[in-house]
Amino acid sequence: MADDHPDHAALRDSLALLSTEQTNERYPDLDLLSTAELVHAMNAEDAGVAAAVAAVGPQITAAVDGIAARMSVGGRLIYIGAGTAGRMGILDASETPPTFGTDPELVVGLIAGGPTAVHTAVENAEDSASAGENDLRALGLGARDSVVGISASGRTPYAVGALEYAASVGAFTAGVSCNAGSALGQAASVAIDVVVGPEILTGSTRLKAGTAQKMVLNMLSTITMVRLGKTYGNLMVDMRATNEKLRARAERTVMLATAADAAAAAQALSDTEGSVKAAILVLTTGITPLAATLLLAGHHGFLREAIADAPQITGRTADVA
Repeated sequence: MADDHPDHAALRDSLALLSTEQTNERYPDLDLLSTAELVHAMNAEDAGVAAAVAAVGPQITAAVDGIAARMSVGGRLIYIGAGTAGRMGILDASETPPTFGTDPELVVGLIAGGPTAVHTAVENAEDSASAGENDLRALGLGARDSVVGISASGRTPYAVGALEYAASVGAFTAGVSCNAGSALGQAASVAIDVVVGPEILTGSTRLKAGTAQKMVLNMLSTITMVRLGKTYGNLMVDMRATNEKLRARAERTVMLATAADAAAAAQALSDTEGSVKAAILVLTTGITPLAATLLLAGHHGFLREAIADAPQITGRTADVA
């Protein structure tokens, strides 16, 4: 288990070895640059992040497959980190229910120091490995779950301790860091070490490192949901229409998937209680709303499979009952 009380001199020296803590030699006189030069410099630094993410594509692939396999049998995805890294996890988790129609408990974000730390720095919260373990224990972590630790340095005790505990109960684990050979990655089943190099502002890992983390988490959650049948083509067919904008998007999604006009799409959505998937199935196959709902359930929500199966099971007008 990671040490809750590291020797500060040793920590200072170890941080000096991390690429994310190095001084960016391209900008030694950053404060002397013009505003336009600063804008160009930051943009130039950010341009390399995508290539760094691409370099760990195989590891991201392995992580998605591990997460999707656990989630398909009822597991959860839990992000855990401190500071900016923890906030990235919470952001991704909070966007999953409206995008993919998931239960809020399916993808969870935990941050060192608890909810207060989302808005305000909580001093020393990241230094406790046992706190990471305790936060996972409080969720009743089990072997069907997946835990993704996030830490730019890759050595944050809170995140490392969480992954060590997660591994001990048989959960799938992945570590997202921005330093090669990170302690976080070594504690994980899959190490996703995205090496973005020194920040333009020395040690400010909310910049390139934060961008890299956001890109990786986008992939982990989105591709997992694609694998679980939450999309049809590149359409969000499990979205929750909870406001006017989303209701309009749901109607447009049905129109795009079926070539139906707005009136037909709206009627199908009304008939299926707002289910985009069921509305598409009704308009595509001609089966009744009840038949569509039952057929989707029989195919675990995979719309493409349900469409392919509908003519064989029901004809185009029969009910499945």
